[in-house]
Amino acid sequence: MLSDQIADLVEYLVVNLVDDPDAVSLEVIDADRSSTIEVSVGADDVAKVIGRRGRTIKAIRTLARALAARLDTSVEVEVLG
Repeated sequence: MLSDQIADLVEYLVVNLVDDPDAVSLEVIDADRSSTIEVSVGADDVAKVIGRRGRTIKAIRTLARALAARLDTSVEVEVLG
């Protein structure tokens, strides 16, 4: 599915940011023309994924949305602790 390609991108970015890559898990929730990707990370790594003033997660969301636009769909990325 298209959302799997976007999830692979998000997973790649998040795994390379955190200290404990084994604690990273993604859940993809598909809707009609959009998807939500819920990213779960270890409690110590939540701040790294969000970044200062949310800049890191904003950049991840921007990249995910850009890929989604090329695939003619939409996506939301949420971080769970």
